[in-house]
Amino acid sequence: MARRRRTRQKKQRNQAILNFVLAGLAVAVIGFSFFALQPEPYDEMTLCELSDELPAHTAIIIDKTDEYSEQQAGLIAAVIRRSRDRLDVGERFTLFELDQFGQFDPRGEFSLCNPGRGDQVNALFRNPERIEERFNEKFDRPLQTVLEDLVVPKEAPNSPVLEAMARLGQTEAFSDRAPQRRIVIISDMLQNSDAFTAYGGGGSMPANMPDAITVADTTMRRFGNSLDGVSLEVRLIPRQRYVDMQRGALKEYWNDVFAELGVDVTWRDL
Repeated sequence: MARRRRTRQKKQRNQAILNFVLAGLAVAVIGFSFFALQPEPYDEMTLCELSDELPAHTAIIIDKTDEYSEQQAGLIAAVIRRSRDRLDVGERFTLFELDQFGQFDPRGEFSLCNPGRGDQVNALFRNPERIEERFNEKFDRPLQTVLEDLVVPKEAPNSPVLEAMARLGQTEAFSDRAPQRRIVIISDMLQNSDAFTAYGGGGSMPANMPDAITVADTTMRRFGNSLDGVSLEVRLIPRQRYVDMQRGALKEYWNDVFAELGVDVTWRDL
């Protein structure tokens, strides 16, 4: 009898010890989760995490060197909003307006990291309503303000599409240090600069077009390998006089140039 009592007491002690250990582990896990799931400190200006590493980056270039219709303006806005909705938390999102010099107009620039939405956070550790409020106030509203101007069509005599993309690849935030670099360019892709011009062929490819290797080599001498490894999505704005060329010979020409530059490209109509 005494032996059974000692055995039972020993089991009770072992169970008590096990319960104590399990409780301690539970507290440790909860404590670790609390700190691990806390948001990283971020830059108030860019909403990007304060880190030595650059975030993934999606940049949208709107080519405003030619006119487009009100309907096309609406489609452009829809493309931008869909791109916004595909962003990962922390991913940088930049909008640029391309001008006739291949420069980006600072007045039309938006470049912020996605702070995340309320339904993207763990409600046990963060307040979804406050997260959604921050998203709307600091990210979405500024985006909508810039978008109102970006989709207003303008016109310019030159269209340096290639130079603009290569120059973007030289910027610090979109350098090859950033993982998953992605460009969405909304353009008719009718390049018109010193590199080459798609005009002058009466709706067909001009006879004096330089070969793709020459164009790529010239671009790399000027801008380095700034586009190597970039994923590019072309949203093509069709132009009535050039539409067959845009979807045919010009598209193939661009594909050859991009292949030489190390760019992975896909094409879709606007």
